[in-house]
Formats: sequence, structure tokens, C-alpha cells
Amino acid sequence: MLKTAEHIKPKYLVDEKGHKTAVVMNIKDYQNLMEFIEDLGDAYDLVKAEKKATGFTPYEKFRKEWLKP
Repeated sequence: MLKTAEHIKPKYLVDEKGHKTAVVMNIKDYQNLMEFIEDLGDAYDLVKAEKKATGFTPYEKFRKEWLKP
């Protein structure tokens, strides 16, 4: 489960001028963040598919037509 941003404590690498150049974070937080991003992508794909769909076939009808023994 992704923690809220307040619970993630990243550390920053800075250049000689003090500009942030990289982020260092706990590996578990990173893994959770990557999983959350993947879930967001899946949700976006589902929304796109639902908007694009012109109709749905009930499962039983699909099963009778496509899964014939």
C-alpha cells in the first residue's frame, strides 16, 4: 500500500550549487510507488477501453459462441 507523501522521507543529492539532482528513497517506498504507478496506468487503460467500447457481449453468449467443445 502506498503511503501518503507525508510518510515518505526522500533524501536529495545536490550539485555544487545546491540544486537537487537526484532522489534517494527507501526501497520499499520505491517498490510501492512503482506498483501504484502501474495501477494508475491500468486504471487509465480501463477508462479508455470503456469509452471506446461500442457494446459488450454477455459472458454466457460469448461462451456459447466461442468456447464450443
